[in-house]
Amino acid sequence: MSEKVTKEQVYDAIRKVIDPEVGFNLVEMGLIYDVIVDDENNVKVIMTLSTRGCPLHQMLTQWVKDAVMTVPGVKDVDVEVVWEPAWNISMAEDNVKKALGAL
Repeated sequence: MSEKVTKEQVYDAIRKVIDPEVGFNLVEMGLIYDVIVDDENNVKVIMTLSTRGCPLHQMLTQWVKDAVMTVPGVKDVDVEVVWEPAWNISMAEDNVKKALGAL
C-alpha cells in the first residue's frame, strides 16, 4: 500500500494554484476551507471563491483538482465549492491583506 497522503501535502500542492485576478494562491487567500483525506487517499477539498459570480469558477476548481492529483499516492479528488461561510478579506493571510489594502 502507498504512503498516507497528508493534509500538508495537499495544501502545498494547492499553493501552486494562483488566482489570476489578484495574483495570490488560493491557500493564502483563505479560499481553502478544509482538506479531507480518507484511508484510501481519496481527497476532498472544500473551498469557496471570492465572489459567487466568479468567471473563473470552473477553471479554478479544475486547477485545484489537477494540483492535488500531482501529490504522490492521491487516488481521486473531489472539489466542493461552498458559499457558507461567505469569504471575506479577513480570511486571507496578512501579506494578501496588506497587498490589497486591507491591513
